[in-house]
Amino acid sequence: MPDDRMQFEIPENTAIPRAKDKGLFNAWFVAFFGALATIAYLVITRPDPYLNILKFIPDGILITFQVTVTSIVFSLMIGLLTGLGRISTNKFINMIASTYVEIVRGIPLLVQLFYIYYALGRFLKVPDMVAAVIAMSVCYGAYMGEIFRAGIRSIDKGQTEAARSLGFNKRETMFLVILPQAWRTILPPVGNEFIMLLKDTSLISILGVADILRRGREFASESFYYFETYTMIALVYLIITLILSKCVARMEHKVNHYA
Repeated sequence: MPDDRMQFEIPENTAIPRAKDKGLFNAWFVAFFGALATIAYLVITRPDPYLNILKFIPDGILITFQVTVTSIVFSLMIGLLTGLGRISTNKFINMIASTYVEIVRGIPLLVQLFYIYYALGRFLKVPDMVAAVIAMSVCYGAYMGEIFRAGIRSIDKGQTEAARSLGFNKRETMFLVILPQAWRTILPPVGNEFIMLLKDTSLISILGVADILRRGREFASESFYYFETYTMIALVYLIITLILSKCVARMEHKVNHYA
């Protein structure tokens, strides 16, 4: 069985810029300021439709952020419980957590969105945005659970033994000793999942949630500027993603600096 720590050596999704990685660091600046310059050029040279698109989507940006932030908070809580369940010595708890992870990872997010939306709708009326948050949280909670499990397992067992020898019980050892150390390992992949979740929120437009993509589709259907609309939507997503990746890199730097 491969060491859990190996899971963090190769970034899987969005690359997070770090000062020591000069190539990636410079590429971030090129992409970010290139996107800003492109938007400025398009708005100045062709205010109709590009400026009109920018005026049409701000509420969609707000909805996207609301769904993203709410979903990441709930997915972190679910992920922590799942990760603890995955390392639990209780076979029943371990089985529940492991089954949840396997089921969620085996079903595409789009299918989960449809299923949760219509399944919940058979029993009670759930607002579109609430259904979207539930689906995103449940899906990403499984991936967060694996990140927490691997991060906890990456801490040397001697830390647990030392804490127990000082009189800490299991809960105190986990939350006061292991998790604070594991967070340094957990933060980069959690940051990646945060950025992936932001991009995956584009799927919630199928539920009628007025996110960035949904607002863009509405503008395009009214104006027939499909190419121009999706060009602007792509640039807006790119800028938001790059800003978030920079924020995560800063957080990681501070965590490592004060550790």
